[in-house]
Amino acid sequence: PIFLASAGGWRPRAAARGVVALLSVAVLVCTGYAWNSMTDLKSTITQLGGLGLGSGDDGAVDIMLVGTDSRTDAKGNPLAPEELRMLRSGEEVATNTDTILLIRIPNDGSSATAISIPRDSYVDVPGIGMSKINAAYGATKEGTRARAVESGKSAGEAEREGTQAGRRALIDTVAKLTGVEVDHYAEVGLLGFVLLTNAVGGVDVCLKDAVREPYSGARFRAGRQTLDGPRALSFVRQRHGLPRGDLDRITRQQVFMASLAQKVLSAGTLTDSGKLSQLENAVSRSVVIDDNWDILKFVEQLKDLSGGKVRFATIPVLTEQGWSDDGQQSVVRIDPAAVHKFTDNLLNPQTAAGDVSRGDYTVDVVNAGTVDGLAGNVANILTNKGYQAGATTNSASDDKDSVVYAHSDDDGARALAKDLGGSVVRVDSALPDKHLKVVLTNTYEGPGSILDTGSQQDNRPASERVGNNRPPVTAGSDGPTCVN
Repeated sequence: PIFLASAGGWRPRAAARGVVALLSVAVLVCTGYAWNSMTDLKSTITQLGGLGLGSGDDGAVDIMLVGTDSRTDAKGNPLAPEELRMLRSGEEVATNTDTILLIRIPNDGSSATAISIPRDSYVDVPGIGMSKINAAYGATKEGTRARAVESGKSAGEAEREGTQAGRRALIDTVAKLTGVEVDHYAEVGLLGFVLLTNAVGGVDVCLKDAVREPYSGARFRAGRQTLDGPRALSFVRQRHGLPRGDLDRITRQQVFMASLAQKVLSAGTLTDSGKLSQLENAVSRSVVIDDNWDILKFVEQLKDLSGGKVRFATIPVLTEQGWSDDGQQSVVRIDPAAVHKFTDNLLNPQTAAGDVSRGDYTVDVVNAGTVDGLAGNVANILTNKGYQAGATTNSASDDKDSVVYAHSDDDGARALAKDLGGSVVRVDSALPDKHLKVVLTNTYEGPGSILDTGSQQDNRPASERVGNNRPPVTAGSDGPTCVN
């Protein structure tokens, strides 16, 4: 079981509820356009109303996806005993949302960016005050339900009112935290995780080290391997025994999601009617969406989406070892202003110089020196500034000092050089237009270097400061990213 910190200490929780939301992104965001020939999708998916969502008139569609540990499917039908055993579900049922994603998709369907919000983020919840964000749904639901019962309403009516209020509270909380108006809402059940993974024939992952962890049931060898649904559930639910705890679990979920998205986008999946039918069944059984969402129209916008344009990031956190104001709960402390800035930079790339937009440029970062993590640190900073994340590698170079390579010495290359503290720009005609490459050597002293110690309030090396805010994971790669 998953364990959550509470006033009474650590207590068991059922399997990772929200991880199914990650998989639903792959289906709803990456493969939906393949369903244009499946006209029954719109009639089979469960829809709900009254959530007070946005209109999407700002040039992009912003989707919030959450997960539940429901022992029923999206239609309210109880799961079969064999399905519950497959999910390794515990006895306790709650409405906390352990994985929360905000997804931005431009109206032209050219890209998809999913931002993870750690479940224990300590935030201001409307009507409740400071609380873990994963309690916004459940605490609001229960309070509303209890008041409805006291007023004489039936148990069923009170349950519906509570659920509706819980959903709205979570939507409002995420919107307030990120500064992004939520246009659509999707909620998924645990069963969907296994069904979606099995529908594509398993998903490839890669581990740096072998794992044997009893709480999640994770037992894996080191290296690359293909996981079916139940084993994949163990992979993405583990947090005990990981260096960064829940933050490493989020990274696992993201690389798994990227690998799944890449597989679903492959011709082998999109041309296989059997796999598409299984994907459709998985979504219809486990996904609930708002009733203003025209799925078929939406997925038509995504017909040109490629794996390389699907990426996953996590909001910055101050510490994952913080405490609530009353000292009773272990929480993830965040700075709302920093989250706003991070979200804005990631979703709305800022102008770099003149009329040049950082978002128009993809940047590869090469660590040609001996400083561990240098390429990742710098790539993370550049992504936060609005550049598109490219490859991050370690490789030898003949360059003595750090260099920005570009197809031509244009404004974008010069802006990147300035962002790095004044690096030299060199032309490499073999690079595609608007694709830049940064080579970092041991002489590098700019943002993200070991000399970049930040403010007086946080004088740790950048390698530690940005450890919880790594470069976004993208789906377009030669294979799964190896993780803890």
